[in-house]
Amino acid sequence: MKPTARTTARSAPRPASGEARTTNDRPPHGERATRQRAAIRAVLQREARPLSPPEVLSAAQQLVPGLGIATVYRNLKAMVEAGELSPVPLPGDRLYYELAHQAEHHHHHFRCQHCEKVFDVHGCNDTFARLLPEGFVLQSHDITLYGLCSACSGSGAAK
Repeated sequence: MKPTARTTARSAPRPASGEARTTNDRPPHGERATRQRAAIRAVLQREARPLSPPEVLSAAQQLVPGLGIATVYRNLKAMVEAGELSPVPLPGDRLYYELAHQAEHHHHHFRCQHCEKVFDVHGCNDTFARLLPEGFVLQSHDITLYGLCSACSGSGAAK
């Protein structure tokens, strides 16, 4: 079989790690996605709160310039399927995402109505069970609180 430009490019040696790639070199399969996924994971770890896809994109672009929203959505979906992330659905709102280990313990969420950021609210007691009519049994609950976060409540957004 006579070598073609396609087969020659495929069998060409890749630069050793640390060596600069030329513009014609492509990264090994999956390298780009791994770098992008690592950036998404780093952003979620650093922020330590649920993030929307646009928030993930904005922060992750600092680590991976050129990252696009479609790539963020694809990686978020893959990370949920892999058990790395948990989706945080808020009534009437888009999905937010948090690291799976953050979702392992029972907690609620607070959404700022000014900046639209979502924060974890820790701590929950048995008050809800006591509010039920006699004979009712509480099996679970999910609460989202709405208001202004500390940054927005002091910025004049409360007016």
